[in-house]
Amino acid sequence: MLLTNKTAIISGAASVRGIGRAAARLFAEHGARVAILDFDRAAASEAAASLPGDGHIGLACDVTDKDACLAAARETLAAFGGADILVNNAGITQPIKFLDIEPGDYDAVLDVSLRGTLYLSQALIPSMQQRRTGSIVCMSSVSAQRGGGIFGGPHYSAAKAGVLGLAKAMAREFGPDGIRVNSVTPGLIQTDITAGKLTEALRAEILKGIPLNRLGEAADVAGVCLFLASDLSAYLTGATIDVNGGMLIHG
Repeated sequence: MLLTNKTAIISGAASVRGIGRAAARLFAEHGARVAILDFDRAAASEAAASLPGDGHIGLACDVTDKDACLAAARETLAAFGGADILVNNAGITQPIKFLDIEPGDYDAVLDVSLRGTLYLSQALIPSMQQRRTGSIVCMSSVSAQRGGGIFGGPHYSAAKAGVLGLAKAMAREFGPDGIRVNSVTPGLIQTDITAGKLTEALRAEILKGIPLNRLGEAADVAGVCLFLASDLSAYLTGATIDVNGGMLIHG
């Protein structure tokens, strides 16, 4: 049990097949009390109720709204008494080509991934500073590293690259407070985002570029989030961990 007596907040975690939901389940299995934040309160509450163990909560939170993030933080801290772990998982994507990106498209994608990471972190870091401990996990993407994904447009790559830079800056600033900040860069993970879009021909073509010869599962990413949330990674901050089956291997 790696997270006994720990409390965790995970944004965008109501989707049944999503990375956030898988992380929430794994955290709960390891003893954490979990707050699931999602745009849809009913879905968040249902997701929280499905987790093993007791004391989990589901809250509505639009991460692009700073006041909403502050309200969710207050409600979580009132319920849990503190926050040990934050997973900035909320994000959206759009399969739009560079020249077709409209201002509204850009704002929507950047706001959820990047502004949401800023606002929710701002809402919870003061509590972590008071307790002199905390682990923040920021969800980026392999598309931030390779300059484009399979289902996400260039503005998605830009948003996720921004997450990497923001996380490193946070790690540097808040390390003296005992707060660790690390990023995860998943490759192609089978979630609701890819559901119905992955033809057999496309799958076969993608697998040619993945040395482990399989697509990722949400549980693959959740396991890395657990590592980063736990004391197993106590001396790790400002790091980026790839979870892509070898799709991108750095030189």
